Amino acid sequence: MDSVSQSQTLGIRPLRSGERAELFLARHFDSLECLSATFATHAYAPHAHDTYVVGTIETGCEAWSVRGERHYGGPGDVTFINPLEVHDGEPIGEGYSYRMTYPAVALMQEIASSLAGWRGDRTPFFRQACVHDPEGAAMLSRAHRAMETGPDGLRGEELLLRAYAHCLVRHAGLPACAIGSEAGPVARARNLMEARHEEDLSLAEIARICGLPRHHLIRAFRRETGLTPHAWLVDIRVRRARDRLRRGEAPGAVAAATGFCDQAHLTRAFKARLGVTPGAFRAAHLS
Repeated sequence: MDSVSQSQTLGIRPLRSGERAELFLARHFDSLECLSATFATHAYAPHAHDTYVVGTIETGCEAWSVRGERHYGGPGDVTFINPLEVHDGEPIGEGYSYRMTYPAVALMQEIASSLAGWRGDRTPFFRQACVHDPEGAAMLSRAHRAMETGPDGLRGEELLLRAYAHCLVRHAGLPACAIGSEAGPVARARNLMEARHEEDLSLAEIARICGLPRHHLIRAFRRETGLTPHAWLVDIRVRRARDRLRRGEAPGAVAAATGFCDQAHLTRAFKARLGVTPGAFRAAHLS
């Protein structure tokens, strides 16, 4: 049986009224497919993917067969299909809604290497096709939503890498090796974000310049600073916005100049850190 992409599997059997399937490519990942869907009658024909399938059922119940066993997934469950494992899928009862991702083998190898200190091309293997893991399910849903609707690509990239790492440690038997001091690379990352805070930076670019794998950089950065790279970048943007607001610049212009996608995002980040809106902060200084 040939492997297929998720977009091809959806085209095999057209959806009926009341069902939906929204497929999108994740920013900052190379052609990583993500699917948000609700199925009441749609059943997948047996098929396989070159990629992993990692996701969670948010409502209802899905049933599928893989490795000769029947599985049933519901809210709080995380599902795993390893590359080239033949599987199907169908709704049980009134149907289900789920969020799925299709990470390439190379991406999972990258994260596994960062976690376990591997060198080479060892391929992680998920031992169970369905596990009840509310924490992992919440992490995957949050990352998926951030990539689907959020304008901040770095945030979605970071959340998904952390969700995959959680799954690899808890469900693929990988050790989460302790990390040593990475003061030099972290300092380079901080300097890069300070100099280019207004740009749409990706974690992949930051990690490449710093000489660390992406997930290793997240862990090392948090150890050195207490924040993740995304949280640190937002903090820089708020501080630069504060400087501009003190000079009387309008909040909308400040948002555009400091890397926020719009004024609403500046307002949320600013108020979360300073307790007042950008407009109130500007007015206080103008008065």
